[in-house]
Amino acid sequence: MKVLLLGGTGEARELAAQLVDFEVVSSLAGRTKDLRLPAGEVRVGGFGGVAGLTEWLRDHPVDAVVDATHPFAATMTEHAVAAAAQVGVPMLVLRRPGWSESSDDNWHWVESASAAADVLPTLGSRVFLTIGRQGLEAFARTGLWTLARCVDPPEPLPTWCTLLLDRGPYDVGAELELLRAHAIDVLVTKDSGGPQTEAKLTAARELRLPVALIQRPPAPAGVPVVETVPAAIGWLRRL
Repeated sequence: MKVLLLGGTGEARELAAQLVDFEVVSSLAGRTKDLRLPAGEVRVGGFGGVAGLTEWLRDHPVDAVVDATHPFAATMTEHAVAAAAQVGVPMLVLRRPGWSESSDDNWHWVESASAAADVLPTLGSRVFLTIGRQGLEAFARTGLWTLARCVDPPEPLPTWCTLLLDRGPYDVGAELELLRAHAIDVLVTKDSGGPQTEAKLTAARELRLPVALIQRPPAPAGVPVVETVPAAIGWLRRL
């Protein structure tokens, strides 16, 4: 059985490693410079929209498509759903669950980066921005002191914020030290879910900091969605 695995996440790498009796082609967008390559065959780069992915699927027939991209990679998911439907290939979406708010949290849910920027002045004056390098420009207009953490440097480099290049996983102790060292009083992040970057939320909870949390895009309609690697493997085996 041959599977096109749209990856780039830890779950995608775990799935590729466990599908030892499948023929898996993992596709990575290639936006991160220091790629963490999964097991098996790998292709890097975009497909060229729905038309390009549809053509690829016709030229490289597979038995299933599994979308295990980042929960905020909505465009890639939309393209995959459309292309798989055109070719008639079964498709599954693997999405880790989002984070859960506790009674000790002070979370402010927003629909977008722009909405987060709008609410920030009411929450604090020293911002820790952890949304990746895409969408940073929405926060330039706030005029607030901002520490922006990214894996790779944005292009062009922003001049309105302090840039911190780092990659998870992170631990609570280090996150607490970072927040205190920069006198951070508000955190902005996406509801990415997963344990690798959850420590910042724990640190914010301990320091009683408000958090502007960007909601993840909705799952695509009409396509099965699972939250764990074992569930994805079960779906593939049932095919």
